[in-house]
Amino acid sequence: MKISLLTTLIFAIMLIFSHSLMAQNQTPAPPQSEPIALVGATIHTVSGDVIENGTILFEYGKITAIGTNVDLPQGTRSEDVSGKYIYPGLIDAWSQMGIYEIGAVDMTTDINEQGTVNPNVMVERAFNPESRWIGVGRSAGVLTSITTPGGGLISGQSAAMMMDGWAWDEMTLKSGVGLIVNWPNTNNMRNYATQLQNLRDAFADARAYKTARRAMENGDAPHHDFDTRWNAMIPVFDGERPVVVSADEVRQIQDAITWSIEEGVELIILGGRDAHLVTDQLTEHNIPVIVTTVLTSPNRDWESYDARYSLPAKLHDAGVTFAIAGGPSAPYANRLPFEAGAAAAFGLSPEQALHSLTLAPAQILGIYDRVGSLEVGKDATLLITTGNPIEYATQIEQVYVQGRKSDMMDSHKYFYEKYREKVDQRATN
Repeated sequence: MKISLLTTLIFAIMLIFSHSLMAQNQTPAPPQSEPIALVGATIHTVSGDVIENGTILFEYGKITAIGTNVDLPQGTRSEDVSGKYIYPGLIDAWSQMGIYEIGAVDMTTDINEQGTVNPNVMVERAFNPESRWIGVGRSAGVLTSITTPGGGLISGQSAAMMMDGWAWDEMTLKSGVGLIVNWPNTNNMRNYATQLQNLRDAFADARAYKTARRAMENGDAPHHDFDTRWNAMIPVFDGERPVVVSADEVRQIQDAITWSIEEGVELIILGGRDAHLVTDQLTEHNIPVIVTTVLTSPNRDWESYDARYSLPAKLHDAGVTFAIAGGPSAPYANRLPFEAGAAAAFGLSPEQALHSLTLAPAQILGIYDRVGSLEVGKDATLLITTGNPIEYATQIEQVYVQGRKSDMMDSHKYFYEKYREKVDQRATN
C-alpha cells in the first residue's frame, strides 16, 4: 500500500512537471554570432539623453555604438525598428525566480535552508533554468533577477541571474550580490534581544575566523580549519559585498543602521515600509533602500490608503537612494513594471519610476557595469517596446539578453493561444 501511494504521488508530480514544461514552450537563444543594429527607434538610455531616430549596435553581447550616426561594420544584421522604443532590461531587485515553482508542491521550492545561520548558501547553485516563470517575467521586460534565499537569521547570498540560458552557471551575471539578513521582529522584545545577540555572535565568530585564517596564510599562526560559513562572510568585512537587511518598521531600520555602523559593513535596507520616517539617518549614512511591494494596502489602520503607493516619491523627495521591487514570488515577476507604474501615479515622474527598475538597482547592487542603462561597453540586455514599460498598455515586442534574441513565447501566451483557438473553433460551428 505504501509503495502504491508513493508511486501515485511520483506519477502525479511527473504529470505536473511534464505539463509545466510543455506549457513553457521556450528555448534559450544561442549566443550572438553577428553584429546586430537596431535602427530607427527612440532609445531611452536612462543614464543619458533620449535619442530620437537612433541606432544601437551590439557585437558579441556588448553594446559597441549608440547614437544617430553609427557606422555599421561589414556583415551587420540591421533591423528596422522605426516607431518603437528601446529601453534597458528591467531588474527585479528581490526575487525567488528559479527557486520557486509550485507552492503546493514542496519539492519545487528551494528558498529556505536548514538552520538559522547560512551565509555560505549560494542561491545560484539551486537555480532552475527550466522554470516556466522565467519566460513570463522576460515577456514583461524583466531581464535580470536578483534571486534571493530566505529563512533564518542569515539566509545566504543573493545572485544576479540573467533571464535566458541553458544552465545556472551561464545565467549567473554576478554571484554574491549581497548577504541576506532577516532583521528580528520587534513584537516580542525578549526574543528580539536574543536574536539580535545571535546575529552579533555570528558576525563576531566570522571576524575571529577571518583573523585566524589571515594569520595562518601569513605564517603567523598554526593551521586553522576551513569553515565555509565564516569564509563566505570575509567579502562583507573586506567591503566587497553589502549586507541586505530585510527590515520594515522604524525600530528595525534604526537598529540595523546602528548595527551596520558598529560592524563597519555596507548596508542596504530591503522592504523599508517605514523608511520615509527615518530619511535623515538614511541620507546621513548613504544607505539605499529596496522598496518592496508598492501595489498593496497599508499595514496600519491609521495610515492613508496611498501610504505604499507614495512611499517611493517620499524617499525621492528626501534624497534617499532607492529601487523598487515587487513581491518576491516568481509567478508574479511580470507585475514588476506596474509596481513602479503605481509609484509614478503617486508622485514619481515616469523617468524616476523607470530609473528605479533599471539603473538604480544596478548601482545599489553593484552590477551597473553590466546592466541598468544603455551605454557602450555594457551588456546588450534590452527591450524593444511600444512605449514606456511601466505602463499597462505597453507591449514588450522583443528582448535581447547579452545580444541573444530571446524566444518571446511563455506559458501565459501559450494558454492564450490555446484557448483563443477554442473560442474560434466554437464560433465557426
